[in-house]
Amino acid sequence: MLLRSLLRATTGAASPLRQYQWQLTNCRNMASKTPKAKGGSTKGKKTQPKFDKKTQTKSDLKDKKPEEVLVASPDSIAKQDAELRRRLLAEDEKNPALDVGPNGRSLFTSAPSLSSLTDNDVNHYFRFSMKELNEVLPEGLPLGMVKEFEESCRSALLVRRCFIELRDNFRQAADPSLAAKSKGHKVRKQIVLDGLLSCGKSTVLAMLVNWARKEGWLVLYVPRGRDWTHGGLFYKNPETNLWDTPVQALNILQDFLKFNKSLLEGITCKILDPIPLGEGAGVGWPKGRDKMQILEGTTLSQLVEAGVKDSHAAVGVVVRLRKELSKVTSVPVLIAIDQYNNWFTFTDFEEPVTDRSVRPIHAREVATVNAFRSMMHDDMMVGAFSHSTAVGKLRQELPDVPTDARIILPRYNLDEAATVCHYYLRQRLAKHDAFTEENWKKIFYLSHGNGTEMRYLVPFMR
Repeated sequence: MLLRSLLRATTGAASPLRQYQWQLTNCRNMASKTPKAKGGSTKGKKTQPKFDKKTQTKSDLKDKKPEEVLVASPDSIAKQDAELRRRLLAEDEKNPALDVGPNGRSLFTSAPSLSSLTDNDVNHYFRFSMKELNEVLPEGLPLGMVKEFEESCRSALLVRRCFIELRDNFRQAADPSLAAKSKGHKVRKQIVLDGLLSCGKSTVLAMLVNWARKEGWLVLYVPRGRDWTHGGLFYKNPETNLWDTPVQALNILQDFLKFNKSLLEGITCKILDPIPLGEGAGVGWPKGRDKMQILEGTTLSQLVEAGVKDSHAAVGVVVRLRKELSKVTSVPVLIAIDQYNNWFTFTDFEEPVTDRSVRPIHAREVATVNAFRSMMHDDMMVGAFSHSTAVGKLRQELPDVPTDARIILPRYNLDEAATVCHYYLRQRLAKHDAFTEENWKKIFYLSHGNGTEMRYLVPFMR
């Protein structure tokens, strides 16, 4: 009885709170059931603040109340800041006095081309024309280069000593008279660019291809070597015991024609053996023919175009093209492969072994990779590793690669980091009142010279 009395007393004491909760619940239910007026409006109901989809200027934000400013869309604010920065940078272009780097020296080089760069231009920025870049590198720009251009709002790159040395190496390799004048410098025709993540391997390779093509060289440039071993269709060729990838072969030939067509029209085929046909992309084997004849006087341009038109011949033409490039003597030939390390590991393809098991296919088993991967020849070839593709660490000695071919590209050193940070200050990525030598050195040591991380950290200077 005593326990029951206590429970009744407790219930009675809590009744005002329960009554308030009941009233609050009823009010909410009534508000949610309030009928809407014509035109979609609800009487007696407060409208929720909505994000402003229109771009607002700085003056508009000043006129608004604090609570209205708080509901502005983050995307619209970012667009406002980006637009304001572009306008200020456009005004800064009229003032050359702002182009100042460390120790008061000029931030940009006055060299008109990559060919005219010297050691005096190291640690200066070289300006590019985006229209010209897209014309010279129609296969595509490296992702790191594109990000640098977008975030800095200028198409300019740092001239590094490693690029000067790489350019001079291949310049001497193409001209033996220049190689004879070099003192204590070993000229290499085959080079593998290696280094830590975001040390600039792909960017240096793209700059080298740009320079070579401006010099009139015939360059086969592969900016995404991983694409040769991932995606598309693949068939086992019983004649070669290799895997044909006609979709990738078609893309290879189309990219090769984009810039080199005029050069290829003046070079005739040296090998006249018929090209064996294979299985086409989704169309099976050819009917009534198994080879494509090569007539005397056929140009390399006609050979490549034949592979583009005939899916059955695409892989065979890519393999033949590799042999033909070794026989070209009228112009220097350079083979430049980015993401080269993807050709020393397994592909995205699998071969069924039993009803319940498959075997991963190695890159060396793909016909196109097998034709271009080796560096054991006398042709000029450069490959760049890409650690952003998560291939994993490869052994020091690679098959079909000379033991002394690998060159380690360093990340930014202290002098390069000083120029880079001053450049980002010039491009308004950093604030002038927060930019000090102590702050940019903190960013350099924190990122260990990683270019991508430095560009990300610079705006956080305080």
